[in-house]
Amino acid sequence: MKRSIAVLLPVLVLFALEARSQVPGPLKLIQDIRLPGLHDGDFDHFVVDLPGQRLFLAAEDNSALETIDLRSNNVIHTTNGLTQPHSMAYNAELKKLFVADETELKIYDATAYKLLGTIPMKAHADASIYDPATKLYYVGNGGKRDKEDYILISVVDTTSNRKVADIRLNVGRVEGMAIEKSGSRLFVNLTDNDAVAVIDREKRTVTTTWSVAQEGRGNAPMAFNEPDHRLFVVTRDPGRVVVLDSDTGKIVTSEPYAGMADDAVYDAKSGRLYVAGVPFISVFQKRTADRYDLLGQVPTAFHAMTAILVPEVNRYYLAVNHHGDTDAEVQVYSVVP
Repeated sequence: MKRSIAVLLPVLVLFALEARSQVPGPLKLIQDIRLPGLHDGDFDHFVVDLPGQRLFLAAEDNSALETIDLRSNNVIHTTNGLTQPHSMAYNAELKKLFVADETELKIYDATAYKLLGTIPMKAHADASIYDPATKLYYVGNGGKRDKEDYILISVVDTTSNRKVADIRLNVGRVEGMAIEKSGSRLFVNLTDNDAVAVIDREKRTVTTTWSVAQEGRGNAPMAFNEPDHRLFVVTRDPGRVVVLDSDTGKIVTSEPYAGMADDAVYDAKSGRLYVAGVPFISVFQKRTADRYDLLGQVPTAFHAMTAILVPEVNRYYLAVNHHGDTDAEVQVYSVVP
């Protein structure tokens, strides 16, 4: 009898391991959208036009924008003539696309793909975030690239196409941002300071800063679990997801991730946090407001660091650079429940 059990145990272990290996990951690659004609170089961020079922992608080092139809998963337009596009805002009501393009903000008629005008910015207009409730667009510009020791968060009214204010931050570089929908706060990653600035959007002043240096440095992507008052700050040195109480700034937990990330998004409906980086997309699952477990690591491709989740179509889109003989592409993933 003991011998029979001894023989059976390895079989059960192997069966369990095989069964576990067959469990689907949190994302399933279903399609590659080829982007021919692009040379080597980075992409930056996406923005979605849900009513029009389109994605816009900043081909940063190719000085172009790619427009992808979400129904057919095909490129339907390439906009050239930009300098170095980084991030965007889309005013769905007026069908206008705003592009942070290094030293200016370009404004396009997103139906005709026609340039409507520009708004001057300081050097390296890059990180930005759009508030669809107020139609205001917040754009970081200036700092090191402008040989200044401060950054401006320029506030642009996307209805009137005017810059209405500048908020000054005494830092050299900012990255990810998050908008509080239930209040008036804007959270900004102060990357060179290993900290987060909290801005009152109504008063347009910095109210406080929170350090994350004890957990990591080079904080770049940011995401927000507003219902649970938890702010996710993704550091690069080392790679960690630092979870802050968004009311107090207290660090409540910190989790490692593998690689270098440039985008993060939290889906409140599923309780999942997606961190796009190389060599993995890291997906974390909320267990409690203070606990987020690594659900899976999905292998990516060369320098694939920017992505967007579109929960309305149950898809996650990842930009992959051209390299060698391999065309640039957007990888399309289905979200696995």
